[in-house]
Amino acid sequence: MPDAHHWTAFVAAAALLAVIPGPGLLYVLARSLGGGVRTGMRSTAGTATGGLIHVITAVLGLSAVLAESATAFELIRLAGAAYLIGLGLQTLRQARSSPIVDAQGSQHAFRQGIVTEALNPKTAMFFLTFLPQFVQPQRGPVAGQLLVLGFLVIAFNATPDVAVTLLAGRLQRLLLRSPRWWTRQRIGSGLLLIGLGGAAAATGSRS
Repeated sequence: MPDAHHWTAFVAAAALLAVIPGPGLLYVLARSLGGGVRTGMRSTAGTATGGLIHVITAVLGLSAVLAESATAFELIRLAGAAYLIGLGLQTLRQARSSPIVDAQGSQHAFRQGIVTEALNPKTAMFFLTFLPQFVQPQRGPVAGQLLVLGFLVIAFNATPDVAVTLLAGRLQRLLLRSPRWWTRQRIGSGLLLIGLGGAAAATGSRS
């Protein structure tokens, strides 16, 4: 495992990156507002699992292949953007549905979180470029170090997601008391998801 100096640098960098709001946090926020704490927690678990998939692919060297193929990168990026937009449109269509119907739909949140994160090639590039900076081959197997560091990054990132889920869940319970505000909140969540998808689609391939 890395020495104390590398561990300190890694923890500081990972913690700082975790508290900076990004698309993943906004995704969890939108899902939590739309479906409550249960949906938010399942979404958080899903995105964390999707992140773990990227860590494993980085260890296996598959992310390096993606980095070398502009076509593959673009296809995955656009597929991820389309998926987010599709989720947003689905949320808009269900804006006037009852909270009971929406709660039933939360059972798919875990799978949707996995797909959303797995189809984000920039997450793959992040793990491919970030983790090796803190690996010390002379202190143990590189693959093992990458897995441990990657798991810790995911844990750091999940912490603010859980906090946002709990806060959004409380707000959602208040909105349930007013059908009008419930519908507006659902529309806002749908538009946020569409906006995230649009931003992903519009962003340059390697920017």
